[in-house]
Amino acid sequence: MRFDDSLDTVLGADMATPFGVQSAWRQLTDLIGRRRVDATPEALERLRAIRSLVPPAVRGASARSLAFATPPASLVRLFGEDDPAIAAPVLSTARLDASDWLAIIPELPPASRSLLRHRRDLPVRAVRALDSYGAADFALPQPDELIIDVELENLPPISPMPANDPAPLDPTGPFAIAELVARLDAYQRDHGDLNRPPRPIVGTAEAPADHFCFETDASGTIRWVDGVPREPLIGVLLGARSAQVDGVVTGAFRRRAPFTNARLVVTGDSAVGGDWQMSATPAFDPANGRFTGYRGVARRPRADERAEPIRAGRPTAEAFRALVHELRTPTNAISGFAEMIEAQVLGPAPDIYRERAVAIRGSTRELLDAIDDVDTAARLDQQALVLRPGLVVVASLLSRAAADLEPLMRLRQSVVDVDTGQGVPDIAGDEVAVGRIISRLMGLAVAASGQGERLTVGASAEGEMVALTIDRPRAFAAHPGEALFALDSEDQGEGATLLGVGFALRLARRLAAELGGGLTIGEDRLTLRLPAALNRDVGQLSSN
Repeated sequence: MRFDDSLDTVLGADMATPFGVQSAWRQLTDLIGRRRVDATPEALERLRAIRSLVPPAVRGASARSLAFATPPASLVRLFGEDDPAIAAPVLSTARLDASDWLAIIPELPPASRSLLRHRRDLPVRAVRALDSYGAADFALPQPDELIIDVELENLPPISPMPANDPAPLDPTGPFAIAELVARLDAYQRDHGDLNRPPRPIVGTAEAPADHFCFETDASGTIRWVDGVPREPLIGVLLGARSAQVDGVVTGAFRRRAPFTNARLVVTGDSAVGGDWQMSATPAFDPANGRFTGYRGVARRPRADERAEPIRAGRPTAEAFRALVHELRTPTNAISGFAEMIEAQVLGPAPDIYRERAVAIRGSTRELLDAIDDVDTAARLDQQALVLRPGLVVVASLLSRAAADLEPLMRLRQSVVDVDTGQGVPDIAGDEVAVGRIISRLMGLAVAASGQGERLTVGASAEGEMVALTIDRPRAFAAHPGEALFALDSEDQGEGATLLGVGFALRLARRLAAELGGGLTIGEDRLTLRLPAALNRDVGQLSSN
């Protein structure tokens, strides 16, 4: 049989200094709490003797380290006698027999018994013991209790005192009844009027937290929290109304598997309320392999992450992106089938079917353009749009855009003259984004043009910017200046953008701003300004 002298070593250590006291406290609570040594009366008395000399932060850290460590009943009682914030981690996770709970519950203060009432895994006899206290734990002290207790037989004889000469209050004595009455009057004055709101409390608002650590038991109930106020989370079951989680957490719990970046929504207006992304790993008892719960961290989601299910009301940017994904897949499939019919891949097809297939392909191309615009707008709202630096040749850009618009120009019987000018530098920016802006603006102008109308698209250098101008068609005359931005529901004729003129213009302006430029709407023309690549060897891109 091996003799363990760890306890004797700690008890014999020097405790004449603050460091020695704190070190002894940590070692004793760890040895006893993890049952490496017995909880002897001498060790417990030593802990009680030095408890007032140990800072609350150190006592709290010791309590948190014993969560799920199965400390003995005597140590649970010792921590239960401490402040509620220190006692909570131990009382919320300790696992004792019913007889042990019955032995320590009467020795605990009311605040500690209140912490135990939040547990749902206590033995039935322990629950009944807590219930037996009933209103006694919640009753306010009576006035007689505010006077220091003395034995009646030791009271001095009552000396006659004039009725109009009351004895003065002893300022060093017990809590004065007059002061209590004054406080009650002040509360009534500030809060008693139900017809007006209570006086605001200044300086008590909690700043929203950005991360915290947590541990749960095997049922998913949070038993330990660090980094945020504990009250809104301790004792809360993950998946309940006050702590909503997604299916990732539910599935992980069934498999006892780790999970990453699962969604958590904490209800309420506390510093912990709102959206979280949490990751955790399962914990198992090293002695028997039993699943004991999860240990993990939670953080506030980034702007491009979704931390809650889509709710009714105004759609969010993430909802639009989800819609884009749902629309793009079937639209591409329809376009592909139409192309197969047109090319007679599945066999000969009548001319009328092939003509319809061509029309379907044209319609799906327009729908895909609209879907891309919605996706781009959603990415801009989430600050998730990726722009790649590059050089865009102005002449070829305008030529390609004009060529793509030739069928629409024939339909509208209008003409677009492209004038790139001389010595216009290249545009420094993402080629896809710049091309989208130009094609959308030119498409709006051509779609609104009338029979025989001639529009001019020009380019020129303006200092460090390239200015691209597009004539306003006559149909825009009824909407002077920037009133065009309100034309979301206006029908500009066949070939107009599906999402409306206003949406396309706002998207073009936001894209131009992301590229470091801008879009202005004048009385005669639309002017798009984008950064010029003054050095062809080094492309410059302004992005957020």
